[in-house]
Amino acid sequence: MGNTPLNSWAIAHHTRFRSQTYGEPAVSLSSQRLVGLAEGEGPYWRQFNTLRWATSANHLFGNNVTSAETFTWLHSPVFRASPLDMKAEADLHFLQGINQLIGHGWPYTAEGVEYPGWRFYASAALDEKNPWWIAMPDISQYLQRVSFLLRQGRPVNDVALYLPNSDAWSHFSSGHADLIETLREHVGAEVMPQIFQAGFNLDFFDDTALKQVGSAEKSGLALGPGRYPVIILPGVERIPLATLQKLAEFARNGGILIATRRLPSLAPGFLATDAENKQVAELAHSLFEGPSPAGHFIADEKELAKRLSSLIQSDVGLEQPSSDLGFVHRHADGAEIYFVANTGNLPLKANATFRVEKGSWNAESWDPMSGRVVKAQPTQGNAKNGTVFPNGTIIPLDLPPYGSRVIVFSKRALSLPPVRVASALPAAIDLSNGWQVSFGAEVKPKTMDHLQSWTDDQDTHYFSGLAAYEKGVSIPESMLRKGLAVRLDFGEGQPVPSRTLRSGMQAWLDAPVREAAVVYVNSNRAGSVWCPPYSLDITRFLSKGQNTIKIVVGNLAVNYMAGHSLPDYRLLNLRYGLRFEAQDMDKIQAVPAGLLGPIRLVPTVGASD
Repeated sequence: MGNTPLNSWAIAHHTRFRSQTYGEPAVSLSSQRLVGLAEGEGPYWRQFNTLRWATSANHLFGNNVTSAETFTWLHSPVFRASPLDMKAEADLHFLQGINQLIGHGWPYTAEGVEYPGWRFYASAALDEKNPWWIAMPDISQYLQRVSFLLRQGRPVNDVALYLPNSDAWSHFSSGHADLIETLREHVGAEVMPQIFQAGFNLDFFDDTALKQVGSAEKSGLALGPGRYPVIILPGVERIPLATLQKLAEFARNGGILIATRRLPSLAPGFLATDAENKQVAELAHSLFEGPSPAGHFIADEKELAKRLSSLIQSDVGLEQPSSDLGFVHRHADGAEIYFVANTGNLPLKANATFRVEKGSWNAESWDPMSGRVVKAQPTQGNAKNGTVFPNGTIIPLDLPPYGSRVIVFSKRALSLPPVRVASALPAAIDLSNGWQVSFGAEVKPKTMDHLQSWTDDQDTHYFSGLAAYEKGVSIPESMLRKGLAVRLDFGEGQPVPSRTLRSGMQAWLDAPVREAAVVYVNSNRAGSVWCPPYSLDITRFLSKGQNTIKIVVGNLAVNYMAGHSLPDYRLLNLRYGLRFEAQDMDKIQAVPAGLLGPIRLVPTVGASD
């Protein structure tokens, strides 16, 4: 950790100096060693961005916590972000090694200001004015569980991606001196997706990190506490001779050194001599093109994933590669921890081979939504990703849209639940009709003979708030017999085509619950539903005969805004100047709300949660 005045002051006062250290002035990745808590932003996990910039620096310099500015531009316009949007973005942060989320933001509102209150320039106003706030305890618990797990042990990232700082600096010009933006152009759009496709994760490193905390060892390139068996030089032209010499030692020790697009040919800086340039070019030639090259040159970066898969076993491999699946691997004492997430809006079912020796470890599946832990049963066969993995453990993955799981390998032995075979399951009970719905004092209670959006009714078209759905249901004894679980199922979300956004992100799924529901069975809180799968185990709350189900649903505050006059910033701008421009205010409109159905009670084979 650096000994800078502000960081030293923070340490003296028993706190940590948190900084988003990137952009202009053109600080390098290694500059983040000078702060106590490096932070990034931006959810685009398969691209070069500041989140991985921050996590990489912390991994190299031994800081275990990396924070992120999160949700700032989530689902514009203001008050449009949903709990599902929050999970979708949070998972993209987790996939980059983030383990502390700094939510933006919570706009202050004075007393007497019209609902939904003041808002600031960014889109995500995540405060108690959102009707879906009723599910926030469960949302927060999910984020807390994953953040905690991703602080255990140390990261396992196989690939160290070299940042060509010297190339970037050489392209600076007056008014254009943003290192991270220039590096994004030099690294390009192809290398990182190819690494992920091959089943690996990565960290960035630069010359300063290599000099200060790097060494070539038999186990790989040591960079601080990490060991990297693969080093990639992405289209590098200029590189210090000392850096290339250390990487050559790494390759000759058996490490996998790959250069893409071009070979290094120049020493950096205006003072570099012809002799120095020649040394760099000759060493690069011998490494990648000599009679017995220790390195590997890949001219077409689209071939990188295939080549990587042939050189080293993937950390996680799929039968069919999917750009939607991401993972983070942490090694702890006696455990290998994998967080896996489906970042897409379609279900993902696949056999995944984890780089854990088959038969030597016990596998468990942890549900970060509920906290439930069950034994994971490995399957037979070979999952593939360019090659066969002979020593891995194959675990079937079944992830809903934007779903996530934690797979843990340890020596702990959990027992499998007894196999239960039901001769015939009871029929599901359709609950889609006959709900009594109350909207509070503003709207008369209604009977919904069939489920529909609140926006379909003139009385509730612009309603933002809570509505309580109540219904009695008779449960037959056959549905409660031992070995069965009963789920309250709200239906599946429907994927919608993604679009290029001006900024930020959102989940591309039309949900059957808009936007969050808290379920009560016989006056007991059974849980909340706010993301796929839109289903909740309510077995333990049911009894034979008549039961009462109450579902409290909260929608978005944007519906109220759509039916009322929008804020006028004209006088504010005249007084203070145009400091900001509220984004996408022309898109404020009422969106579907409530329970859209169908709703069923579905018995399944297996123990309840």
